[in-house]
Amino acid sequence: MSTDPAPRWRRLEPDERKEQISTCAARLFGERPYSEVSTSDIAHEAGVARGLINHYFGTKRQLYLEIVRRALTVPRLAVEILPDGPLELRADVAIDWFLDMVRAQEKTWLAAIAPEGIGRDPEVDRILAEADRESADRVLEAVGLSRDSAHGEELNAAVRAFAGMVKAAGREWLVRGSLSRAQVHTLLSKSLVTLVGQVFPVIQHPQPG
Repeated sequence: MSTDPAPRWRRLEPDERKEQISTCAARLFGERPYSEVSTSDIAHEAGVARGLINHYFGTKRQLYLEIVRRALTVPRLAVEILPDGPLELRADVAIDWFLDMVRAQEKTWLAAIAPEGIGRDPEVDRILAEADRESADRVLEAVGLSRDSAHGEELNAAVRAFAGMVKAAGREWLVRGSLSRAQVHTLLSKSLVTLVGQVFPVIQHPQPG
């Protein structure tokens, strides 16, 4: 009986095949500049016909934008895994999960936070803004709030401002090596606790005058 792995062309369900293409494309875009990755490269890596990429994603640019959106959007799972307990514990677990995620897809994440390869235009800016807003929503959910809460839009904006520091800290750790993971963890977890515990109440209950 053969022990060879299943051939790459084995039949997959549409969602599985789409995920396979996305995973392979993310790896290639993380390893090379956008201009140096072709749909043929992606098809070869995924073991599919090039037309299947067009079928599921449209153009190479649309596929790349989908990868950027996914890389920068915090999934609901990140909220569901948080333990019950004080804010400090939940922040510690959340940041630890985030840093694990970033390390696991380091090149893709770094490419996603600065997608210069495809140029900036209203569509790119819209996708980046939507990813930031959705990720901020996850943070609000984690502390029992939402954009529908009192001053919810302002709270979301405050989290998006915090996200700017998150991206900068990630570059200091992964690109420049000027901060260790432990130092980034401390910076982000303590900043998140301050944001939620001290800044949010001021936003929600502004003083007159």
